[in-house]
Amino acid sequence: METHEQHSDLIKTARIAGIWYLALAITGVLGFLVFHPQLFISGDPEQTLKNLADRESFARGRLLLEIGVVGSQAMAAVWFFKLFRNINPVAAWATGIWGTVNAVVILVSAISMGVAIKIANGTILTPDFKLAAIHILEQFSSNAWGVGGLFFGLWLIPMGYTVASSQRMPIWLGRVLMIGGMGYILNTFISYAGVSSNWVDLLVIPATIGEFWMIGYLLVFGIRPSR
Repeated sequence: METHEQHSDLIKTARIAGIWYLALAITGVLGFLVFHPQLFISGDPEQTLKNLADRESFARGRLLLEIGVVGSQAMAAVWFFKLFRNINPVAAWATGIWGTVNAVVILVSAISMGVAIKIANGTILTPDFKLAAIHILEQFSSNAWGVGGLFFGLWLIPMGYTVASSQRMPIWLGRVLMIGGMGYILNTFISYAGVSSNWVDLLVIPATIGEFWMIGYLLVFGIRPSR
C-alpha cells in the first residue's frame, strides 16, 4: 500500500503528464489540422513553394508548432514512464519508448519543413530545382506523420493496458485507449497498403476520444490510490 505522501506525489506526476499531453494535443491540432493545409498542398509543389515564399512568417509558425509536437511528445513519454513505472514497469517502459520513438519520427517532419522554408526563400537554387526539392520534402513530412501513426498507436496500447489492469483510472478509459491504439496501427497499415476511403480515417476516432478523456482525467483527478 502506498502512503498518503506517495499518492500525493503520484497525483503531481499525473498532472504534469497531463499538462504535457495537453500541450501535445494543442500543438498537434493547430499545426497539423489548422496551419498545415494552408501551406503544404499535396500534389501541388508549385503552390506549396508560393505559400512558403509569400507567407514565410506563417510557415515559421507552422514549423514552431511542429517542434512543439516533438518536444511535448518526448516530455509526455518521460512523465508517463515516471507515472507508471511502479504500477507496471514493462508497460511503463513500452509507453516511454514508443512515445519517444514517435517524437523522433515527427522530428523528421520538422527538419523537412525547416529545409523547405529555407529553400523557398533562398536565391541560390533555380525555380525548377526548388519545385523538385519542395515536393520531396513535403513527401518526407507527410510520410513521417503517416509512419508515426504506427508508433502513436503502439504507445497508446501499453498506456491503456496499465490503466485498465491497475484500475487506477476508469477501466473503460484504458479499454478505449487500447482500441484507439489498435485503430492507429490498422489505419497506418491499411493506408500504406494503398486503400483510400473515408472509413479508414474513422479508425482513429477511438484514440481521439481516449486521449482527450485521459488528458481531462489526469488534470482533474490525477490518479486513484492503489488498492
